[in-house]
Amino acid sequence: MSAAEGSAQQLERDADPVAFAREIALRQLTVRARSRLELARALGKKQVPEEVAKVVLDRLEEVGLVDDAVFARDWLAAGARRQRSRRALLAELAEKGVDREVIEAAAADLDADRDYLVARAYAERKVVSLARVEPAVRYRRLAGALSRRGFTASVVAQVVREVLRDLPEVEEFD
Repeated sequence: MSAAEGSAQQLERDADPVAFAREIALRQLTVRARSRLELARALGKKQVPEEVAKVVLDRLEEVGLVDDAVFARDWLAAGARRQRSRRALLAELAEKGVDREVIEAAAADLDADRDYLVARAYAERKVVSLARVEPAVRYRRLAGALSRRGFTASVVAQVVREVLRDLPEVEEFD
C-alpha cells in the first residue's frame, strides 16, 4: 500500500469508523461466509477499535449476515465436497472461533457413515492415479492421503483394503 492510499484509508477510518468497519466486514462476506471471530480478526488487522467492531458485528448478526450456527452447518455440508473427515471439519470450525456448543449442534446432523462414504469416494478417485505403482507403495500413499484429510485409522484401513481389493491388478510397474 502506498503512503497516499494509507493516509486516505486513515482519513476514512477517522471520519466514520463504523462505515469503515462495515465496509471491511461486507467485503469479507462477499468472498465467503465467515464466523463472527473471523470478521473480528479481519477488523482487528485493519486497526478498527474493538467497540466499533462490536457495534458492526452486532448489527450484522441482527440482520442475519453473520450467524455462527448457519456458518457451522454450511461448513460441515461443504466438507463432503472438500473430502475432509468429520474430525477435521470440527477442528476447522473451532479454529474459526465457532462456539463448542454450536459446533456440536451442527455436527449432530451429520450421518454416522459420512466419514466412511467420503473417504471411500476420495480413495476411489485417488487410486486411479496409483494403478501403476507397486502394491505396497499404493497402500502407503492412499493411506497417507486419507490420514492427512483427518480420517481415523479404522476408516483408513477399511477403505484402503476395500478399494485396493476392488482394483484390477496391473502387471507392469514403473
